[in-house]
Amino acid sequence: MTQAPADPRATRRRHDREIVALAVPAFGALVAEPLFVMVDSAIIGHLGTAQLAGLAIASVLLTTAVSIFVFLAYATTAAVARRVGAGDLQAAIRQGIDGIWLALLLGAAVIAIVPPAAPALVDLFGASDITAPYAATYLRISAFGIPAMLVVLASTGVLRGLQDTRTPLYVAIAGFVANAALNAGLVYGADLGIAGSAWGTVIAQWGMAAAYLTVVVRGARKHGASLRPDATGIRASAQAGAPLLVRTLSLRAILMIATAVAARLGDADVAAHQIILSLWSLLAFALDAIAIAGQAIIGRYLGANDVRGAREACRRMVEWGIATGVVLGLLVIVSRPLFLPLFTSDSVVKDIALPALLMVALSQPICGIVFVLDGVLMGAGDGRYLAAAMLVTLAVFTPVALLVPAFGGGLTALWGAMTLMMTVRMVTLWLRARSGRWMVTGATR
Repeated sequence: MTQAPADPRATRRRHDREIVALAVPAFGALVAEPLFVMVDSAIIGHLGTAQLAGLAIASVLLTTAVSIFVFLAYATTAAVARRVGAGDLQAAIRQGIDGIWLALLLGAAVIAIVPPAAPALVDLFGASDITAPYAATYLRISAFGIPAMLVVLASTGVLRGLQDTRTPLYVAIAGFVANAALNAGLVYGADLGIAGSAWGTVIAQWGMAAAYLTVVVRGARKHGASLRPDATGIRASAQAGAPLLVRTLSLRAILMIATAVAARLGDADVAAHQIILSLWSLLAFALDAIAIAGQAIIGRYLGANDVRGAREACRRMVEWGIATGVVLGLLVIVSRPLFLPLFTSDSVVKDIALPALLMVALSQPICGIVFVLDGVLMGAGDGRYLAAAMLVTLAVFTPVALLVPAFGGGLTALWGAMTLMMTVRMVTLWLRARSGRWMVTGATR
């Protein structure tokens, strides 16, 4: 007997339930990272424009140091989800533990490099003599939280792959509250200035790492997975993440180029850029909540050899991405006059940021498509294509951004270049998704 085709409405409702169950908690967890920076920006911004400009430069360097290793979360999510789909929970958790050991090793290497090199790294951005010392101070101290954040990334990947986005939400809420309280207390109560903000964030990050490790260790014991480091497994985790490392390095290069260009436009421009970048990151992580659901869902479907389910889930998540992008864009337009005073009282900074925020708002539907398809292809383990596509995007963006000051363009023109960058990403990802070549089934790719 031929099986009757599934009711399209029932299929959409089923995918909607899956997406909401994973994406809503993931949203809360994802926004913790930009909210950390936004809290720091709001507190430091009232110390002065030079301090805020210093944070802008330091935070880009710190985010880069952490985000280049984001494969610890993304590659682990996809690999664990495939094994969940295939029914092998012990192997899924064991792979995640290998990722955590890799995170600790990478974090130790970063600490050995970043603090001593802080002044030289800040100088690369062409910061003014007033701004540079603040940037170097924040960077040198905050580097000690990097190992904790890498452990958080790897542990989050394990839990997402296990279809658990609630635990990361709870840890993120606790971390955000702790970060806000510590920052306010150390910056104003202890009168430590920008250094107090950096120390507060470091303490909160290590607290989050401890919470994640407790959860993962409990799960490993429950399913009989070894906690010991395994050289072969650690090496395999590093190799699996290599293409995503290339992809992320390219993306971080784009953001660093944008900040470097803003720094050369002036202190007021780079301060405005920091505010906008904080909001852009918040919006990006909100959209990425659907992408995180995509990583877990697509990986599980492909691990269970369900190509049709993977294709239908991809289509539905793209629809969610577009709709969410439209809503976020409208919210940015409406809230622009209310948003800026939270971060600065400098009227020059506000005047520069206002039109650039409009450019950010208009680009949100494009961002919605980009983040969702990025997550889908990550869930499928299609890292090589993602790496190649991002290299193409970097090649297009770089000359356009560098020409902004040469032609007398301001911050709005720079964010126009950022919108072009997202458009190129959208085209490359859409072409791959349409081809269907990403749908490789099985417990491993």
